Amino acid sequence: MLQSIRDRSRSWGAKIIVGAVVVTMALFGVESLVGLFGNSGDEVAEVNGEPIMRQELELTVQRAIRSGQVPPEQERALRGQMLDELITDKVLSQYAEQGGLHLSEAQLDQIIVSLPEFQDQEGRFDSELFRNRLASAGYTPVGFRDQLRRDMKQQQLQQGLAFSDFSLPSEERRLAELQRQTRTFRHAALDGSSLEEIVPSEAAIEAYYAEHQDNFRRPEQVRLNYVVLDRQAMAEQVEVDEEALRDAWREQTAGADRRLSHIMLSFGAERTREEAMAELEEVQARLAEGEPFAELAARVSDDTVSAEQGGDLGVVSRGFFGDAFDEAAFSLGEGEVSEIVETDNGLHLLTVTALEREPFESMRDDLRRELALSRVSGEFNDRAQQLIDESFAADDLASVAEDLGLELQTSDWVSRDAAEGVLSEPGVMAQAFSADVLEEGYNSEVIELDNDRRLVLRVAEHREATTLPLVDVRDAVAAEVEAGLRRDALRARADELVAALRDGESVELDWQQAEAVSRQQSQGLSRTLVDAAFRLPTPEGESPAYGRVVDGERAVIIALQSVGEGEVDEQVEQFVASMAERLRAQAAIQGLVEHLRSAAEIRR
Repeated sequence: MLQSIRDRSRSWGAKIIVGAVVVTMALFGVESLVGLFGNSGDEVAEVNGEPIMRQELELTVQRAIRSGQVPPEQERALRGQMLDELITDKVLSQYAEQGGLHLSEAQLDQIIVSLPEFQDQEGRFDSELFRNRLASAGYTPVGFRDQLRRDMKQQQLQQGLAFSDFSLPSEERRLAELQRQTRTFRHAALDGSSLEEIVPSEAAIEAYYAEHQDNFRRPEQVRLNYVVLDRQAMAEQVEVDEEALRDAWREQTAGADRRLSHIMLSFGAERTREEAMAELEEVQARLAEGEPFAELAARVSDDTVSAEQGGDLGVVSRGFFGDAFDEAAFSLGEGEVSEIVETDNGLHLLTVTALEREPFESMRDDLRRELALSRVSGEFNDRAQQLIDESFAADDLASVAEDLGLELQTSDWVSRDAAEGVLSEPGVMAQAFSADVLEEGYNSEVIELDNDRRLVLRVAEHREATTLPLVDVRDAVAAEVEAGLRRDALRARADELVAALRDGESVELDWQQAEAVSRQQSQGLSRTLVDAAFRLPTPEGESPAYGRVVDGERAVIIALQSVGEGEVDEQVEQFVASMAERLRAQAAIQGLVEHLRSAAEIRR
């Protein structure tokens, strides 16, 4: 929670939030605690004579790792980035101090008590919650107070700078006009088919390799042995007979909607309940003797509407006629007749004439899988526990695989960020590169991939990150050099054709027309092409404005024919104006940071 607030503070508009997280502990009598940034430890940098201590850098790095922003294996790269940010913070703080920016103790106190992160459910500040959250983020109270003060001053500085910039009304109008502008143009693509064969020289290959060695760096890699315990694979070996499948089908579809018929006798004015019960008992006897339900319904039932249809009520779902009706109807199989059922409107005999259930054949495969999985669940759990016990104790993985009857599989070389299949699933490569597995040579913990699979791995081979020698990557280097030469040749050819078109010469090209293309609606054209069309000057007179752009593996010649005003869209224009303000503010702040860093005496 605290780190997420800290992250948001990187923008000038959110620095005040950081201040709230870093707030004073003076309210709670903790000024005597040790500050976050003491004077112990080596200096890692000096900015205008003020040191940045190693302790400060390490705490910043560890907080980023603890927050989950950066995985531990990237700690080395992260350290340089964090030091650079600390230097930027230092020059801004110094500039704010020189400018005499100030905030009171009361202001600091007010921020903390108003933050919802430190309030209880009734919206009141909770000092215990505050202390706990500070501690969980690895901060001491005095250090937070110091950081709050610095961040608040920087926030004042940056907001003041940002808000001092503004746009004139004429600038805003011009920006809106440019934003809604449309352009009509022709375009023709040149691909490499028209070029002569390009063969890069050995010198060009060697020069490119020397300049781009980072592109040919092989990351740290391992080859892994691993076993997978798979409940679904176990289930595939189980035979399930036809009768079991049909029983499961009947059980799963027992609650399906059903087509019902009924015979109803009402009671009250014309007959008593006992008389109606006696009549239905007689109907039951006649049904038992084999009289058709539909014929009896037509002669006996008081529900004249359904009686004309042999008592048919249509397809019925649970809950339609009430609990007593449901209990009887949904306990019947197809063709069965219920006992007498009493509802608010009378006494009924029910029969199911059809079940609206999914056909058996369409459910067969799913039923077989479910039954097989249920039958192997106990064995799977036993073997999973055996896998836990044996992989923990064993000095290898082969014996574990043999004991459990599992295939010992071996991967190709894989890195932290590049693995395929089961090894690419969450958590697997983190285990492969953990200290216990990679450095100590142990089997990994049992990794729960999902409800049906467990995996254990062991490092078979390990190799450090290295730059591959040219002899191993020559083909790849040559391909990149050739692609670059091809793009250069296309660019040169396109420049020749554009020059000829501007001179009024006739050039045969396969032109495609694009009408009234806007910045937002590219009409299926590539963004590279559209952006290039909008960079061309407005054509003068009847002559188009010509240009070209390299778009991937092709060069595209553009003939801009006309510029349109476009339609007014207030919502879009307000958004663009807002974005322009933000970009101006960011540019102003970035310009100040760059100036301060260039003018500062920075020693690392």
